[in-house]
Amino acid sequence: MRRSRRRAKAPSRTASSSSFPVTSTSDLLDRWLTAVLETPGLTALRDPGEARRVLFDDALAGLELVRRFEGPIVDVGSGGGTPGIPLAASLPNREVTLLEAERRKAEFLERWTDELPNLRVIWGRAESQVTDCYKVAVAKALAAPPVAAEWCLPLVKQGGAVILWVGPSADANAVSRVAERIAGELVESPAGFLVLRKTGPTPPGFPRRLGIAKKRPLA
Repeated sequence: MRRSRRRAKAPSRTASSSSFPVTSTSDLLDRWLTAVLETPGLTALRDPGEARRVLFDDALAGLELVRRFEGPIVDVGSGGGTPGIPLAASLPNREVTLLEAERRKAEFLERWTDELPNLRVIWGRAESQVTDCYKVAVAKALAAPPVAAEWCLPLVKQGGAVILWVGPSADANAVSRVAERIAGELVESPAGFLVLRKTGPTPPGFPRRLGIAKKRPLA
């Protein structure tokens, strides 16, 4: 697997909902959850029920937010594949890219692309990708929300959105200040989420160099 700076392409084929029968999708997601639990380094969770709640149910809690925005999706820092794999299985007519910086995790994610034809994997850092490619960027447990916002916003086209899964202590005001620096705005904060809209092209100077967002956060 090679690192990539490729610009996101439109889906090469449109998969109808019939491409993923409920039974086969359920089986796929069960096997994916089992594989996440059995593969060292992907999650600290060990209880299958808790893993389903955190990795699957929590991922799909954002499904209706994602549906509001059309076009290709990128899951930034996908790790073991959440929320990207549940979203790809639930939205078979949407291209979903899993962006993962760790090669071993990216190789694990690649295993599922044969079964989900709308899924692809890029091994690389968010700061190294071509900007303004996707219509939706999602991130769950990626970094502190202001840092996650800085990594995600440059990837999204004008009119698109960043959807962050966040905890109850997330500082929405800090995220809003970051968004304003990167042609974005905080438009919604339902329980457990922050939704940012991309209001223009990514401004000069973003993304910042590798590691700077964490070392010198904007807020």
